Amino acid sequence: MIPLPNNAEIFPDADSVARAAADRLVALCAESRQERIAVCLSGGSTPKRLYALLAGPDHVGALPWERLHWFFGDDRFVPWTDEASNMHMARTAFGNAPIPEGHLHGIPTDGTLDAAASVYAKTLRDFYGADSLDPARPLFDLVLLGLGEDGHTASLFPGKPAVDEREAWVAAVPEAGLSPFVPRITLTFPALASSRQLLVLVTGAGKREPLTHIAGGEDLPARHISSTGTLTWLLDRAAADLG
Repeated sequence: MIPLPNNAEIFPDADSVARAAADRLVALCAESRQERIAVCLSGGSTPKRLYALLAGPDHVGALPWERLHWFFGDDRFVPWTDEASNMHMARTAFGNAPIPEGHLHGIPTDGTLDAAASVYAKTLRDFYGADSLDPARPLFDLVLLGLGEDGHTASLFPGKPAVDEREAWVAAVPEAGLSPFVPRITLTFPALASSRQLLVLVTGAGKREPLTHIAGGEDLPARHISSTGTLTWLLDRAAADLG
């Protein structure tokens, strides 16, 4: 078995991981007295399962959709109609979920890469109501992240400048470190860490290698995931090398 983070929980399979994440969002919403609840979405197959679950019969009625605002941790710089787009994936997975107009805040993909990153940073600042992050008032109530086979998370790739950004909330990524090799826009570690809860969803045997490297102390981007609130890794048995 791979040495796992102290805050890791193991589930039988990817579907169980998605269900656990869905249940945590429902619980968070039930406990929250805030007028607005901000969730930062991730791309990937397990998050896609999660979004479909949230829109499904077991969860759709349990969420205060009128209070929820959905943001993205990263996206590829392609049109929202492109199947490689996280926005396209989320829209498809959410299906007919009752998301109010203007509550799904996609990362812009028109104009220049730097300009689009600046626009999204302004969207976040306007929503937050300040230009600097206060640890006592997180930007997000829940952040969802994944783990790439090269150890990246969001679009924070090994050896790329965005990994070291500690001031800006959003960064342009002209060269992705993994296929598809298209430019991307990503939230930075400070923005992602500004969260009441952060869940890292890790499923499949392909994630054993990066988990092993992280456990061994290798300086991969995912090793720097943190939260001002709680941080939990949700793994399935395949990723944890439990068969």
